[in-house]
Amino acid sequence: MAVMVLTSVVGLTFIVERGLVLRWNRVLPPEVETAVDTCRSPADRQVIGQVCEKHPSPLARLLQAAEKHLDLPKEENESALQSRARQEIVRLERGLVVLEIIVGIAPLLGLVGTIFGMMGLFGNLGESGPGDNAKLAAGISFILRYTMMGLLIAIPSLIAWSYYTKKVEMLAVEMETVCADFLRRQYHEPAAK
Repeated sequence: MAVMVLTSVVGLTFIVERGLVLRWNRVLPPEVETAVDTCRSPADRQVIGQVCEKHPSPLARLLQAAEKHLDLPKEENESALQSRARQEIVRLERGLVVLEIIVGIAPLLGLVGTIFGMMGLFGNLGESGPGDNAKLAAGISFILRYTMMGLLIAIPSLIAWSYYTKKVEMLAVEMETVCADFLRRQYHEPAAK
């Protein structure tokens, strides 16, 4: 039972922590996106740098990396930016593996509790005989409690893991779009139609 309680506490901790970290405005601050939209000339790059410093975020770090490599050809800058983007995505996904593990082990812990309860129940029935319905009902209740607890831990963890995984994917696409727009403007390319 203590392992299941610990598992639920760890799961809840990561659900709350990822919920705070993966807020849209925290990953993609509107101020940074606005600065990218208004950046039309090399003189505007200084403004982007200042805004990125004031609003540290994954998007800001990517834009700072792109701005730092503007002296390189576009292809090399994109390659460096992709490497940095992978690092930022890994940071955003941190903790999701813990939720995935909890999704897998919580039902198994419930099953272990169920088997443990069945062993105790049938061991007691062997000593007292099959006629004691109250002990049988109490034993079955004990067994089902473990099964239910395992599912009650796994289900919210599965929902959170699925939601956060999809959210990281959406955030990554948006960051890629903003960074591509920034690079396109800095290398003076026409907008894609």
